Amino acid sequence: MQESSVVIVGGGPSGLAISALLTQNSISHVILEKEECNASLWRKNAYDRLNLHIASEFCSLPLMPHPSSCPTYLTKDEFLHYIDKYVDHFDIKPRYCRVVESAKYDEVRNKWIVEAKNNIEGSLEVYGAKFLVIASGENNEGFIPNISGLGKFEGEVVHSKYYKSGKKYKSKDVLVVGCGNSGMEIAYDLHNWGANTSIVIRNPLHVFTRDMIRTGMHLVQYFPVYIADEIITLLAKLKYGDLSKYGIYRPKDGPLYLKNSIGKSAVIDVGTIEKIKEGTIKVVPSGIKKIENKNVIFENNMEKEFDAIIFATGYKSIANEWLKDYKYALNETGFPKNPFPKHWKGDYGLYCAGLARKGLFGVKKDAEAIAEDINETLKSEN
Repeated sequence: MQESSVVIVGGGPSGLAISALLTQNSISHVILEKEECNASLWRKNAYDRLNLHIASEFCSLPLMPHPSSCPTYLTKDEFLHYIDKYVDHFDIKPRYCRVVESAKYDEVRNKWIVEAKNNIEGSLEVYGAKFLVIASGENNEGFIPNISGLGKFEGEVVHSKYYKSGKKYKSKDVLVVGCGNSGMEIAYDLHNWGANTSIVIRNPLHVFTRDMIRTGMHLVQYFPVYIADEIITLLAKLKYGDLSKYGIYRPKDGPLYLKNSIGKSAVIDVGTIEKIKEGTIKVVPSGIKKIENKNVIFENNMEKEFDAIIFATGYKSIANEWLKDYKYALNETGFPKNPFPKHWKGDYGLYCAGLARKGLFGVKKDAEAIAEDINETLKSEN
């Protein structure tokens, strides 16, 4: 058995951030990452045109803020360059190609026992640690809803996790299911590549420019959330007008309140709204009832043929599949059982990072809280 104070499962931004902070306090730890690289979601499963929608001052990891000279909104490549610098600077060495198969708490030895398959050697490795950090992310596995007839759809079905660009969909009829940031941006990208694009928008949503959200994030540092919400919602109304005529309705609650309370993000508009207003991206205000051959039948009984369906329907955490004692920190869906802001801490030295649905800003806060708690616990015991 390989012993350390902390085992971190996941080599994304959360795992890297915690590693840097533990290194600062000389706390022994190991990162187990299933892919052959760090930040694999960003490197392997992000579409080509992806930019960070949140301003750079809210997207840094602990101990290394972005320089004032960097762009306000980083591209995917610029963010990955920052990650590479971060890993080099703090000499972070994840153990790659380690697929965690089980983790359980041993009450006799008072430690976590983690079993991981080394996919390079094909061997099983066993780790023991006082603390276990779930940093495998909320975007582990793409979720596609169970729709009658989907398995026999004669066109292409793809989850947004595997979407790269709309280049191959030129002149094709494509349906995007899901109206969050990924769905709206993919719809815009498809349109730009010449696809005949439709998007399902069933639920109310807030739409803002990224500068409006940046303003809101600064306002909440000085004013209550409801005031910031009122100000940026007014700005959105002035810019976009009444979107209900296009099938888009605003929620009753404010955007920052929704983000804080249930983790629901507002849509950051990249140009999609203008195309919806022009009618070149068509809104379907109804869910899918069933699919027959290439024909999609909606709940409002509208029917249309599509060549491809892209599901931007979110992700699910799969930590519960390997974490045998998940009850110490997670609920049945693989997300924190404790409400914000104590979501990051479980029992028996179990922590979860990056599962608060608060993006990179939340990753930084979680990492700082977890590393400080581990450091204080070890100090008090010594």
